[in-house]
Amino acid sequence: MSDQAGDPLNMDCSNFDADRYLERLLKDYSLKQIMDTEANIVKDTQTLHSDMQTLVYENYNKFISATDTIRKMKTDFKKMETEMNLLASNMNSITAFSEQITGTLQDTRQQLSKLSGKHSLLKRLQFLSTLPAKMKTLIEEENYVQAVQDYAHAQKVLEQYGSQPSFQGIQEDYLAIVREMKERLKGDFQAAGQSAQCLTRTGELLLQLGEKPSDLAKEMLQSANQRLHEQIVMLQDQTDRDMIEFVDLGLDGFLKDLNLVVSSYKDMFLTKLIEQERDDFTEIATEDLNQFVQKNMDKYMILVQDRVEAEMGRGDSQVMLRALDRLHRRLLAMGNLCRSIDMSKTGIEIVINAAHQLCKSHFRTLKEHFGDRMSSVRLALVTRSDTTTPSFSELISNLYFSTVEKVKGVLQDLLVFLQPEWSFNLKSNYKGSLCVDGIRENLLVAFIHHIIEIMMSFCSVNSSSPPNLLLVLSKTCLEMDQVGIHSLMSLVDDLYEIESENSATLTHESELCAEMRDAAQALLDTYVRMQGLNISQMLRKSVETRDWLNCLEPRSVRAVMKRVVEELNSIEGILTGLYDSGTRTAASSDSSRKTHFSLSATKQTFRSNWSTYTPSQLESSFASNIHRLFTERIEIFSSVEFSKVSIVTGIIKISLKTLLECVRLRTFSKFGLQQIQVDAHYLQMNLWKFVSDENLVHFLLDEILGSAVHRCLEPILMEPNAVEIICERS
Repeated sequence: MSDQAGDPLNMDCSNFDADRYLERLLKDYSLKQIMDTEANIVKDTQTLHSDMQTLVYENYNKFISATDTIRKMKTDFKKMETEMNLLASNMNSITAFSEQITGTLQDTRQQLSKLSGKHSLLKRLQFLSTLPAKMKTLIEEENYVQAVQDYAHAQKVLEQYGSQPSFQGIQEDYLAIVREMKERLKGDFQAAGQSAQCLTRTGELLLQLGEKPSDLAKEMLQSANQRLHEQIVMLQDQTDRDMIEFVDLGLDGFLKDLNLVVSSYKDMFLTKLIEQERDDFTEIATEDLNQFVQKNMDKYMILVQDRVEAEMGRGDSQVMLRALDRLHRRLLAMGNLCRSIDMSKTGIEIVINAAHQLCKSHFRTLKEHFGDRMSSVRLALVTRSDTTTPSFSELISNLYFSTVEKVKGVLQDLLVFLQPEWSFNLKSNYKGSLCVDGIRENLLVAFIHHIIEIMMSFCSVNSSSPPNLLLVLSKTCLEMDQVGIHSLMSLVDDLYEIESENSATLTHESELCAEMRDAAQALLDTYVRMQGLNISQMLRKSVETRDWLNCLEPRSVRAVMKRVVEELNSIEGILTGLYDSGTRTAASSDSSRKTHFSLSATKQTFRSNWSTYTPSQLESSFASNIHRLFTERIEIFSSVEFSKVSIVTGIIKISLKTLLECVRLRTFSKFGLQQIQVDAHYLQMNLWKFVSDENLVHFLLDEILGSAVHRCLEPILMEPNAVEIICERS
């Protein structure tokens, strides 16, 4: 900036050198540029002259205006000074006149003050004289607010003049009227159906009339208790209404009245400072209110709970929950009014109890349904014929699928408790979460345990149930173990979002499957024993009712043996459609099945010696007993596998064991022994196809025939060829 200020070539500088500037311009610029520069300089010069003229004109006008203003101010100040002098003179005159008037009216003012006081007193006396009639009129018109205002105004006057004899009559009438007004206000205070504002206004009027706040608070709660009790009694009689109507009556009646009482009580005794009571009045009043609310809510909730229990199984669960949702919403709203009492907890507990009750109701329904299906299966088996009743597979499918579908329907029905439209959320509440888990444990798991318990009750050999029923039940349990339990447990976990895999308190699926499979095994074992006992009964009777010492020479197989084979064929036919065939050991050739036992064929010397043994020599037969000690023991009543061969093998083991024990208790003649030989050979020819191991049948039949030889008086066996001819002919 300093460089520009000292530059002689700059036109704006004070030391501008025009000659040097022109010399440089002629030297450095062309003719055209010099002419342009000249034009610009001329233009700037004209613009500058114009601005300077404008500035001179504007300042000149302002100067003229300022001169006029100063001249005018001089004139105005002179006028103002004259007026101020005049005003001061007037004020002095006014002051003098005021002092003169005050001195003159001093006595008159005192007289007027006395007259005004007497007038005011007369008006009060007139008010007192007309007060009884006026208050009666106000009470008749039910204008209690104005009456109480007049009472408050008159109370001050009576306190001052009530002791005067002339006012005692007025005071007595006045007190009687006040007592009547109190009685009317108390009647209104205790009446039902008033709004909170009316109750509060009535209570405040009673307080202004001198009622003690603590007594009035207790009286208010007592009268409210009576009204609410009447509401409860009325609701108890509403048995013909549905759940929604019942809850609506409670909302519009009981809870509305309770809400009004609480609001009015708070407005009168808790939100205001009551000076004439003790310091702890607010705490006591709050505690009384809480106890009042809790007591009445408990009564109402018990009534609702009883109604929920009565509705279980009778109506639609959706209708019941819609009613409980309305109740829960109202309780949430009341929670803002009664903060010391958890209304939301009370509301959610009633829903949880409803869920528990519905679970119990559905559990009873499931048990009844399962019992009915069991009765249907039993009846179908008792009246079974090949043309009119379904097959065993159909009976099993009907029992299994009807049970599973019924459970699925129940689980879907209970899902209504978790719909997002409700104001309550069971999953977010701890007890509600336990309730959801309880649906799984107390309904589904408990019902599965019930099924297992029912199934196990048929596992007594002394049971009167038909054996085929045990077979149907065993197969049903097996289906439940393999498919049913998994599908139901997965369904409940998915529907209710239950994490059962990592839970230490929930029953695992594998536990139920193991118990169900044990029940299936027990039923199947019982079936095998019962069928074995049925065949054993035929064999035992055939042995015990025959005179084995006076038998004729055998010419045919006894009918009971044929009956046994027919019974086994029937059992195998039933099992074919239910179970796999199972595995068998390598079968021997047909020719070997036609040979006799080791006692009669492979040990000829042993057989021929039976006829030559003397009684003393028969002691050597203990050698055969020693031989048995080293042979593999056969478990007669061991559990069977879930296969056709294993089941029939178990029945045959029991039957042949019974026959063996019966033979050991009888004494045989020669022909009796030979009849046993023929029967045993017939069984050998027909039983091999039923069992998993032919050697088992061979061993037991050898034992039977060996026992018959031991018990025979003349142990001579029939020729093998003759035995074969008799068996083939039979």
